[in-house]
Amino acid sequence: MDARIAAPGFWDDPTGSQEVLRTRTFLEKLLLSWDSLTRQADDVRVMIELGEEAADQATLAEVHEMNQRLRLGVEAAEFQRMLSGPHDKNGCFVSVNSGAGGTESQDWAEMLLRMLLRYCEKKGWKTVITDYLDGEEAGLKSATFAVSGEFAYGHLKAEAGVHRLVRLSPFDSNNRRHTSFASVFVFPEIEEEEIDIRISESDLRVDTYRSSGAGGQHVNTTDSAVRITHLPTNTVVACQSERSQILNRATAMKVLRAKLYERELADRNSKAAEIAGEKKEIGWGSQIRSYVLHPYKMVKDLRTGVESGNPDAVLDGALDDFVIPFLMGVRRDVKDED
Repeated sequence: MDARIAAPGFWDDPTGSQEVLRTRTFLEKLLLSWDSLTRQADDVRVMIELGEEAADQATLAEVHEMNQRLRLGVEAAEFQRMLSGPHDKNGCFVSVNSGAGGTESQDWAEMLLRMLLRYCEKKGWKTVITDYLDGEEAGLKSATFAVSGEFAYGHLKAEAGVHRLVRLSPFDSNNRRHTSFASVFVFPEIEEEEIDIRISESDLRVDTYRSSGAGGQHVNTTDSAVRITHLPTNTVVACQSERSQILNRATAMKVLRAKLYERELADRNSKAAEIAGEKKEIGWGSQIRSYVLHPYKMVKDLRTGVESGNPDAVLDGALDDFVIPFLMGVRRDVKDED
């Protein structure tokens, strides 16, 4: 790759050259990581030999610490290997939708949105809410946000599915226990040149409206928000995060390309789960994770069996304990509990 970069005419194709540079940077990081682990393993072997020869307990204690660091490094490398899908390195779009349960589920959808945004913040990824539809009394009906960051899609695809909440309702005057559902869909950000998704202007209906609601309120007082409907597939996307109608349209088109790409994959291999999580009914029997706040506190992932007794931390974005086991392929026998 260095030879290609140094060759005459390399910069004649700006798009192609940028892709080569990105690939080279990725491979360089991979090789540096491997070299580091190899050196650490060699150092551990040398220290073991020294400790055994001298019967030095202090040296063997140091070996133990070095070996622990090596173990963590190997685990991190193994996790990185799991993020090797065609779009795992990309940014993505995340859509949160309320499900069965009315106001309860709309409030839960807003809590879920905050949890995901906090997770992104902890990862150092940049997020922008591109569309937001308020709930009738509280919370939200639906929201979409864009995530920019390395391996954002690779991590967040683990959150695709239906999430279930059990709690004492703050909207019930009798303070009864309620069960609420909300769904998360995750779409990788796809550059136009990466896919052969042809979108004809004649297939689009473009509506403009005034920005409103969280993420769009006070953006301006003109009709800058954009809603695009792809008529052949009835796919609807919207964006209201920018002051400019042109910028909102550009972002909405990115979301549309991502959704149409997902649809194309689903048509080819009969399973949409590969790109955006299984689209099951947002209700009983289809959840991937349960968050129980009453009568006890626990979060349980129904795909891996991973549990947490601290739902407050999970709802504040502490998701790696669930994301990593799922991506590493952990499977346990799981029984759903209320």
